[in-house]
Amino acid sequence: MSEQSTSPGADRPAERRLAEETVEPTRDTLEVEQRAAATDRSPRAGILSGSVGHNLGLVVALALICLAGVITVGDRFASVDNMVTILRLASTIGVVSVGMTFVITGGGIDLSVGAILALCSVWATTFATQTMAEDTHWLVMVFVALAVGAGCGLVNGVLIAYGKVVPFITTLAMLASARGLAEIISERRTQIVSVQEFKDFFGADVLGVPVIVIIFALVAAIGWVVFNRTTFGRRTLAVGGSPEAARLAGINVNRHTVMLYVLVGVCCGIAALMLISRTTTGSSTHGQLYELDAIAAVVIGGTLLSGGRGTIVGTVFGVLIFTTLTNVFTLNNQDTSTQAVAKGLIIVVAVMLQQRLARRSAAT
Repeated sequence: MSEQSTSPGADRPAERRLAEETVEPTRDTLEVEQRAAATDRSPRAGILSGSVGHNLGLVVALALICLAGVITVGDRFASVDNMVTILRLASTIGVVSVGMTFVITGGGIDLSVGAILALCSVWATTFATQTMAEDTHWLVMVFVALAVGAGCGLVNGVLIAYGKVVPFITTLAMLASARGLAEIISERRTQIVSVQEFKDFFGADVLGVPVIVIIFALVAAIGWVVFNRTTFGRRTLAVGGSPEAARLAGINVNRHTVMLYVLVGVCCGIAALMLISRTTTGSSTHGQLYELDAIAAVVIGGTLLSGGRGTIVGTVFGVLIFTTLTNVFTLNNQDTSTQAVAKGLIIVVAVMLQQRLARRSAAT
């Protein structure tokens, strides 16, 4: 080995040359970097890049849709009765969407919510169930709907968590099975609700607000508290972000996954009761394409399809945006095909924005 390469004195000229060759930042470069850093640290940038900024964008989108409704159909859209109608229609799919938010945030997906809702509505309105409700109490119908929904969710959760079956396949199988079972039980007939106390309770208004709208508000509020203020919500985010890291942190990932699917099943049971009260029927055709509407509302609201991030407030805005958009299309006599195309475009744009935000988050 040569003396030049081993002598400390020989290294100094090389270090000096390396330092001289290093490009020192100019004054303009430093000013630009300082401005960028100041912009990143500014409160406005922090707010706009966070959940508040995202929700603000949803509010603006909803306001623009309402403005389009006022311009195109005037008082027919802006009337109080029409606003109540929008909220009434948004309530059923809204409850399902709250449950779907938990499942997607936890890294899963549920394509069977519409079929589970149909099965709940049919089972809760069978002749035997209604006879028992008339002999005892109308809450029997409520219990049956919730139990059927929770049972379907339990089957989904066990197969996914312990059977290691992909959520997409499991819930797709449940979609077909639950819809088929509902058709067998009802013999493809519409079952009329005859329990008057049930219809009186769910069909009532409180200060002009329908009970089903109040139920939706309560479910959303409870969902927000559970999601943001409890250990269950934090574990949902952890499981969705990285199941392996969550397991190493001491979380029972399998049990938590089962609980998430039971939760969305219970939400389907609640939504079934709301739909039964609105139509006074139980039918195997209830809840058609609800899975797509719920997933769309969740995605529009800002919940990542890959899991690990979700928002109940955003989901509520997503439901209101889709329901209001449908109402505007209907009042303008647009057919369902046009509505489907518009919804599809909105979903594509929302997913593209999500992917862009995810890449930016990964880069930072």
